[in-house]
Amino acid sequence: MLNHRRAIAAEQAHPPIGRFLDADGVRLHYFERGAGSPLVLLHGNGGMIQDFLSSGLVDKAALRHRVIVFDRPGYGYSERPRDKLWTPEAQADLLASALRQIGVAKATVLGHSWACAVAVAMAERHPDVVGSLVLEGGYFYPSVRLDVVPMSLPAIPVVGDILRHTVSPWVSRLLWPRLMRKIFGPAPMPEKFHAFPREMALRPSQLRASAEETALMIPAAVTAQGRYARIRVPVTIIAGQGDRMVMARYQSARLHEEISQSTFICLPGTGHMVHQTATAEVLGAVEHVAAKAA
Repeated sequence: MLNHRRAIAAEQAHPPIGRFLDADGVRLHYFERGAGSPLVLLHGNGGMIQDFLSSGLVDKAALRHRVIVFDRPGYGYSERPRDKLWTPEAQADLLASALRQIGVAKATVLGHSWACAVAVAMAERHPDVVGSLVLEGGYFYPSVRLDVVPMSLPAIPVVGDILRHTVSPWVSRLLWPRLMRKIFGPAPMPEKFHAFPREMALRPSQLRASAEETALMIPAAVTAQGRYARIRVPVTIIAGQGDRMVMARYQSARLHEEISQSTFICLPGTGHMVHQTATAEVLGAVEHVAAKAA
């Protein structure tokens, strides 16, 4: 009951900031700003619209682009029906349908972390929607990850439901400072990230979405390996050299070697949250790849 009350309080403190649409029977929450060539921003595992908003990337990009930011299924105020496995392919189809509804074509799609897999699937399956890609801090190739099992527990039916409504939110609060050091390191967490609504991310519903995506991470990378060489749109790959979540030299650098038309930017002193700690460089990557697509 306490976790339920805290989730309600979080939603009261942070009401929806964008619009809603229905795509294939799923209610999605999205935020839009600016005019010009379309730029779609897809947050990583555990994130939501406010991640990109707090970074300043949306405001800067909106000076030249029509910027659209989604709460991906299960995050923020977007639904995540339990009768479907929300793989990168399923999310790509859903988001492409949503973008067509609002008149978006040949967009630059930026995926961060887990959402890189969604962006890649969108480029392959929906070429009318995607004109270019920016892949930030992505996990592209399967590897041994000891953190996957404990972080996936809240996704297990029944047992996971009990965990999400009892101990998981409290454990997550205790581990939050350590997680921030890991995802931002070696850079410090910037002051602007305090605008990110932590309690929204610790709601039982969002913990389920995050756990499910953690469980899908390695299988999704196995499935996606065969599609990288088929990408034909311009691609910029950007990563932090000091990323402690996903090692750039084994992931982003390897992907660059496989995609002949890609550009690779590896930033020293930067970790997993590149758009937060190197916002100007990410914006530069967007402009570079959008110009190539044009």
